[in-house]
Amino acid sequence: MEKEIKILAIESSCDETAAAVVVNGRRVLSNVISSQIAIHTLYGGVVPEIASRKHIEKIDQVVTEALKQANLTLDEVDGIAVTYGPGLVGALLVGVAHAKALAFAAKKPLIGVHHIEGHISANYITNPDLKPPFGCLVVSGGHTHLVRVMDYGKYEVLGRTRDDAAGEAFDKVARAIGLGYPGGPKIDQVSKKGNPCAIEFPRSSVADNPYDFSFSGLKSAVLNYLNMCEMKQLPIVQEDVAASFQQAVVDVLLSRGVHAIKEFGFKDFAIAGGVASNSAIRKAFEEECEKLGVKFYRPEPILCTDNAAMIGAAGYFEYMAGVRSGWDLNAVPNLKLGER
Repeated sequence: MEKEIKILAIESSCDETAAAVVVNGRRVLSNVISSQIAIHTLYGGVVPEIASRKHIEKIDQVVTEALKQANLTLDEVDGIAVTYGPGLVGALLVGVAHAKALAFAAKKPLIGVHHIEGHISANYITNPDLKPPFGCLVVSGGHTHLVRVMDYGKYEVLGRTRDDAAGEAFDKVARAIGLGYPGGPKIDQVSKKGNPCAIEFPRSSVADNPYDFSFSGLKSAVLNYLNMCEMKQLPIVQEDVAASFQQAVVDVLLSRGVHAIKEFGFKDFAIAGGVASNSAIRKAFEEECEKLGVKFYRPEPILCTDNAAMIGAAGYFEYMAGVRSGWDLNAVPNLKLGER
C-alpha cells in the first residue's frame, strides 16, 4: 500500500489567504480559503498593501482551521509547502514567513512552490487519472501561459502573454462597461444574454512566436469602441460588448491551444487558473478536444481560483522529487516557471 504523504500547504500570492492539507498530491483533507474580494471591490481591484495586512490578520486562523478540518496536528504532516512566487511581494512574504516559522518549529521539510505549477497541479486533484505528459493552458488574473508538462515538476513554456493577462483584460473591460470587480465572473454571466458576433474585436497574433499572447490591443479596441459610441451618442449594449469581447479572448486562447495539440501530438490537454472557470472557454475547449480525439481536463471551479490545495498537490510532487527549500527561501514576485 502506498505510503500516505501529507502536505500542509499555504497560499498567499494575491488576495486569498489559504491553507490546505493534501495527501499524495491528489486527495484533499481540507482546503480553507479566506477571500478579500469584498474589501477590494470597494477599490475596483486588488490593493497590495491592504492584501498584505489582511494576510497577516488571517493566516494563523486559516492554517489552524485547515489542520483542524484534516483532523491532524502539525507534527503529523510530512512537509510544509508554500507559494513563493510569482505574485504580490508583500502578500507572498506573509505566507513564506509563516511557512518557514512552522517548518522550523516543527522540524518539518519546507518546500517552496511556484504559483503557476500549483494551478497546473489542481488538475491532479479533480482528475486522479491525469499523468504527464500533457499540454496545459494556464489563464488567470496575472498570467496567461501555454505549457508543455513533460513530467511532474518539469515544464516547457511554449508561450506567455506579452502584456496584459487574459484575466487582467477581463477586469479592465468589466470596469469599463460598468460591471465592476471581479470582472471575469461578471462578464461570463452577462455574456450569456449577449450576441458574441455583434462587434468585431481584433484577435491578436505575435509575429515571432505563434504561442505567445497579447490582450492589450483587444482591451484598447473595446475602450475605443465605447468612446466612439459615446462621442456619436450611439447606444451601448452591455451584453453585446461583453459577449463580443469574451468571444475574442476565447478564439485567441483556443487557436493557441489547438496549434500546440497538433504540433506536439498531445493526447491529453488541460486548462487551469481562475479564468479557466469561464463557461465559454471550457465549452470551446471541450468541443474542440472532442473533435481532435484529445481527452480534456479542467479542475472544478473552486480549484481554479487561488487556493492552497493546488499548492499542496504541487508540493507533494516536489517533495517526492527531493526538493527542499532552505531557511533563506524568499518571495520572488516575478518568478518564472521552471526556475528555482
